[in-house]
Amino acid sequence: MWKLRIKQYFQVQDYALWDVIENGKSFKPAAQTTTNANGSSTTLIPGPVTTDEKTQKKNDVKARSMLLMALPNKHLLTFNQYKDAKTLFAAIQTRFGGNDAIKKTQKTLLKQMYENFSAPSTESLDSIFNRL
Repeated sequence: MWKLRIKQYFQVQDYALWDVIENGKSFKPAAQTTTNANGSSTTLIPGPVTTDEKTQKKNDVKARSMLLMALPNKHLLTFNQYKDAKTLFAAIQTRFGGNDAIKKTQKTLLKQMYENFSAPSTESLDSIFNRL
């Protein structure tokens, strides 16, 4: 349910953000290392240069931020280590998505709950519907 809700939210807000999450089109600048005359080296990571690169970086930062804001507070520190939206979303899916055995168990449990559902005649139709 969370995946469905967050996907729809991103697509409504700005489809380019969902594209960053799905395809990983974030801007990753190449590190440039220079060696000084005394033998020491300096590594410089340049910022976005072109308008296209700036847009890619902006979309990635925005998408990552929105994903983190959608998480409960107790999970923020766990997922803050992921630096781009695509890897963050993959980690969230892995953590909360479950494997096939878990999904099958949940489906069986829901079927049993549905089969065991009963409505007393004294209960109103609205409250029965809400419980169902």
